[in-house]
Amino acid sequence: MATVGDYKLGTLIIEGKTKQVYDLPQVPGHAILVSKDRITAGDGVKSHALEGKAVISNKTNAKVFEILNCAGIKTAFVKIATDNSFIAKKCAMIPIEWVTRRLATGSFLKRHTGVPEGYRFYPPKFETFYKDDANHDPQWSEEQIVSAEFKVNGLTIGQTEYEIMRKMSILIFEILEKAWATRNCALIDMKVEYGVDENGEILLADIIDSDSWRLWPSGDKRLMVDKQVYRNLQSVTQSDLDTVKRNFELVREQLDHLIPKNDNMVVILMGSPSDSDHCNNIKKHCTALGINVDIRVASAHKSTEETLKIVKYYESLPLQVVFIAVAGRSNGLGPVLSANCTSPVINCPPVKMDNVDKDIWSSLNVPSGLGCSTVMYPEAAALNAAQMLALNNYMIWSKLRVRLFDNCTSIVKADQKIQKA
Repeated sequence: MATVGDYKLGTLIIEGKTKQVYDLPQVPGHAILVSKDRITAGDGVKSHALEGKAVISNKTNAKVFEILNCAGIKTAFVKIATDNSFIAKKCAMIPIEWVTRRLATGSFLKRHTGVPEGYRFYPPKFETFYKDDANHDPQWSEEQIVSAEFKVNGLTIGQTEYEIMRKMSILIFEILEKAWATRNCALIDMKVEYGVDENGEILLADIIDSDSWRLWPSGDKRLMVDKQVYRNLQSVTQSDLDTVKRNFELVREQLDHLIPKNDNMVVILMGSPSDSDHCNNIKKHCTALGINVDIRVASAHKSTEETLKIVKYYESLPLQVVFIAVAGRSNGLGPVLSANCTSPVINCPPVKMDNVDKDIWSSLNVPSGLGCSTVMYPEAAALNAAQMLALNNYMIWSKLRVRLFDNCTSIVKADQKIQKA
């Protein structure tokens, strides 16, 4: 039996132009995807060997899925197996390419004459194409996909499933667009594919590498570093292939810098140790969004000088800081923090039902010139802080966006279940 690294290969599930997919008998429910040293274009009409491409593609794909998994996107990717292969959850693939575009270019211009190149889509433009090499992957409408009623691992692809993948595709594009923007590189468009695992779950699957997108450094098409360089070649020399390979390697290297710095901090200051449970609840929600948290005890009334020392300490750190003040009764903590620092301050008083109106009013009725906000619930405090930090951290932004997507999807699925009952 053939092996790849430490893994014995089972049945060849499928072989494409640039990869092979094998069953993994020793890891039930999983497969291994092995990349090839080959580059193709035009549905395989143009094809060349490109030594080293498999390793570059595999590393690129792993880094992209690391970002998406960290953001909370449901994917099939598990881990790298060897330099040119990775382990993934076994999926039955949906035969559709899901394309998201920020700028009009390439095939879009051929299908929509009169639209100038570079036309910017707000929101991103979404398109779908049926995977059929013989007919050059024709564009399909939403209605065609729903009417086809693809049955994949027991799941019928209907209107609900289409909507989930449409929204997910745009979300994935926007996450990676923000990630690439940190390197002054514009993500112009990209395609993804989905599979359905053995539990009937839709997962982002297949491979995402430099074959999957258009990337323009500094937003300049002349500097493109994606497969379009290869597509544009009328004749292909070894020098041309070397250039394409260098571009792919450059993209792989840049991906190492896309994980944002861990430079955020929420500091929860409580007026009394008796509020620990309330503060730990805030911390739990912050941590789920990838935010670092410190909890301190400080009273604006009883230890004013020490409280301000704590504030100055955190503001001296090379971090993006948000303070959350947890104090009830006469809440001077939040207003005092707000009056003595330039960082955002959120009041989240641990209200008691027998005194809720007075506790909330104490936090809301602040002196003029102060900008602290007030929320009642620990989760709301964490989300408010996350929205502030997300302005400078695309990963926190991504986790918030995935949270919105998951909330919407859970409601849609619940409605679908009720209708089928």
